[in-house]
Amino acid sequence: MTEDLRNQIHAANVAVHRYEAQFYEVLHPEVYNKEEQDRISSTLKAIDHLVTANRRQTLDFGAGTGNLTGKLLNMGYTVTAVDISAEMCSLLKRKYADWLRTGKLFVVNASIEDVNFAAEEFDLVACYSVLHHLPDYKEALRRLSGFLRKGGVMYIDHEASPFYWTSEASNVANLVKSLYFHSNPVLNALYFQLVGVVVPTLDYTLSDYWHKKEHPLDHSVIKRVFKEKDFEYCKRTDYYSKKTWIPNPLFYAYRRFCNPDVSCWIAKK
Repeated sequence: MTEDLRNQIHAANVAVHRYEAQFYEVLHPEVYNKEEQDRISSTLKAIDHLVTANRRQTLDFGAGTGNLTGKLLNMGYTVTAVDISAEMCSLLKRKYADWLRTGKLFVVNASIEDVNFAAEEFDLVACYSVLHHLPDYKEALRRLSGFLRKGGVMYIDHEASPFYWTSEASNVANLVKSLYFHSNPVLNALYFQLVGVVVPTLDYTLSDYWHKKEHPLDHSVIKRVFKEKDFEYCKRTDYYSKKTWIPNPLFYAYRRFCNPDVSCWIAKK
């Protein structure tokens, strides 16, 4: 990847999230539906028990509006929340002002190349729906691994699974997958009309660089980084995501006939 493309990807993410920040939790039902929020909470509780001699220091990288940050604060963690978007960071500060005042939360507006924490500073490093936004997610994982202490856990979640862009085993499954994916934007548009929310039209071409059929995120690369950095173990779990505020009956057929569309990694150092 050229330096120019790297800079364009960073700039695109800053631009997109500048406008998306105020709408973020409305724009992303795949994140903020109840089932997904419950899954995240239960996953974080399971991870909490995996950390050896937990000092409860965590890095939430790509924190956004605080999807993980709030949950981790309520679990008793001191959270360093990092995001490249100044607007997201401002929103975080307002949303969790009490935690800032007590010194349980630190908010840092920076890109992955500019963060500079001590080696092995954190017990938990978490990235939810982040890697596909980064110019070089392999190097980002290497850098984040250096901030994680021995016995700590890295949590990478909500990235497109290896099955997302691939054809299904049968024509029926391919049809169901196509119908499900194409119906979701229609249902969400209907929901926005019903509730009277006007959302901006944004260009995600560069901001979601690795969420493309032409260059999908490669989970084998993630696994190699964990091995290279001498993690004790790593495990990928694939799951299905609901992508609409209005229930989509096709979801149940999709889950029945197709492979999961989202992946979660948990790795212990």
